[in-house]
Amino acid sequence: MSTDSRASNDTATVSTPHHSRILLLGDRTRPEVASVIDELHADLKSRDVTLIHDPTDINTPLPDDLVVDISIVVGGDGAVIGQSRRLVGRNIPLVGVNCGRLGFLAAFDVDSLRRHADIVFGPKPPVRHHMLMRVIHESEASRTEAVSVNDAVIMAGPPYRMIELALRIGGVHGPHLRGDGLIVSSPTGSTAHNLSAGGPIIGPGVDALVVTPIAPQSLAFRPIVMDAAQGVEIEVHRGNEGTTLVIDGQQHVPLCEGDRVQVLRLDQTIPMVTLPEEPFWRILLERMRWAAPPVFR
Repeated sequence: MSTDSRASNDTATVSTPHHSRILLLGDRTRPEVASVIDELHADLKSRDVTLIHDPTDINTPLPDDLVVDISIVVGGDGAVIGQSRRLVGRNIPLVGVNCGRLGFLAAFDVDSLRRHADIVFGPKPPVRHHMLMRVIHESEASRTEAVSVNDAVIMAGPPYRMIELALRIGGVHGPHLRGDGLIVSSPTGSTAHNLSAGGPIIGPGVDALVVTPIAPQSLAFRPIVMDAAQGVEIEVHRGNEGTTLVIDGQQHVPLCEGDRVQVLRLDQTIPMVTLPEEPFWRILLERMRWAAPPVFR
């Protein structure tokens, strides 16, 4: 399979040298993260690797001259998302080691990483390329861009009155939304805020965006799945003082009436190393309890 930067999140392989330069990322101020990093450091010392630690936070860009073959992110899914944005454009396979609760993106723990170490740190680790989104915010005064792994969400904000948004899809005028906001998610983010708001789960390999309203006034405004190449544009027709664009739950941009937000597919992807024994649909079954029956007493 091609590993072209515009590939969707299909499973593939990325070649790495046998001697690996490993970038270790994690927030050492969290005791549980520091403990796992120390444990991994002890394990990796026995392998033919060079370890590079990065103590800075997710908002600090990585050095331009940094050259590594694979990255390990220790933390929860939020850490994987934040570090993914720092790695955009470098085509470095990312291994998520879970210290959080769900571990949907941070698929490994220390034990499973040990079991699969020969594959993960071998010449061709199995990866899934995750689609990324380019989020553009335009106001009268400025134009800014950001990268999103999961979603771009427009929230009503205080004083929590209903807001009104106008949509354009693929350059064509779409509906007006009156409600509490709107979610535009990638396939990766379809199991996050989108799912909680009643949107569909998008499987790996689907090149799509999901547009899901938050508490719409109209019963006829349903979530849609659209071709990612078309993109979606949202204009704020009526907002609140606290109306905000939230990117991946980590970046916050205040919005005013007349502001426009455009969400497009980014040409680069993030290659995340997959856990061989836990494919996507099994994660849904076991971690998300997909279609779990009621408990009878």
